[in-house]
Amino acid sequence: MSKHLAQPLIEVEHVFKSVTDSTGTLDILRDIDFRLAARETAAIVGASGSGKSTLLSIIAGLDTPTRGTVRLAGQDLFAIDEDERAALRAQKVGFVFQSFQLMGNLTALENVMLPLELAGRRDARKLAADMLARVGLGQRLSHYPKVLSGGEQQRVALARAFVVQPAVLLADEPTGSLDFATGETIMQLMFDLNRELGTTLVLVTHDRGIAAQCERRITIEAGRVVLEATEVDV
Repeated sequence: MSKHLAQPLIEVEHVFKSVTDSTGTLDILRDIDFRLAARETAAIVGASGSGKSTLLSIIAGLDTPTRGTVRLAGQDLFAIDEDERAALRAQKVGFVFQSFQLMGNLTALENVMLPLELAGRRDARKLAADMLARVGLGQRLSHYPKVLSGGEQQRVALARAFVVQPAVLLADEPTGSLDFATGETIMQLMFDLNRELGTTLVLVTHDRGIAAQCERRITIEAGRVVLEATEVDV
C-alpha cells in the first residue's frame, strides 16, 4: 500500500490560529489541512512570518489552535489536557531546533540520556553512548556543549531526538545556525537516521534544496497552504 493511502500518523484538519492585542487581531494560520502517513518526510516552507514555526508548535501540541483539529496516531491533541499531551510527546515525538537546546551543565552523553531517563529506561547510558557513536561523537561523550562546535552540538541534538526512536521527528530550521557544508552533513545524517528508524519527519526550512529532499513540500504564504507538492511532482 502507498504511504499516501495508509492510515495517517499526523492529521491537521482546518487549523486556524489568531492572536489579539491592542492593535487588533492577527491571523497567523488560516484553514491549514493536510495528512502525513508513517515514515513520510515533509518540508514546511515559506517566507519568515508565514506561520511555519507556529504550525510546527501546534502539531507538537505546544501551542493551541484557535480552531481546528490535530491528531497524532489517532489521538486528538486538544481533546486531552496538557499533562496528557506532554506524556504523548514524550512517547511519540522528538525535536531538533536551530539553537540546539542542549543543557549546558550536562555532558553530551548526559544530554542524550535525559529523555531515556525520563522514560525510566535502565539502559539509558548504553543506548545514549551507542547513538552518539552513530552520529560520529563516540569520542566526545564527556564533553560539555560549550566546548563542542555548532555541528557537534547539532549532532548531540540529533542523537537526543532519535535515541527514543520517536514516531515523529519535528525539526525547526535545524541548519539555520550552521555553515553550508556543516548543514549539508547534518541534514544527510538526519535523513539517514530517519530512514533507518522509520520516523515520520516534519521539517521547517527556508532552504529549498533541503525541502527538495523530502517526499512532501507544504508551502505556506500568509498563513495558508498555497502548494503541496509530492515526490511524484518533481
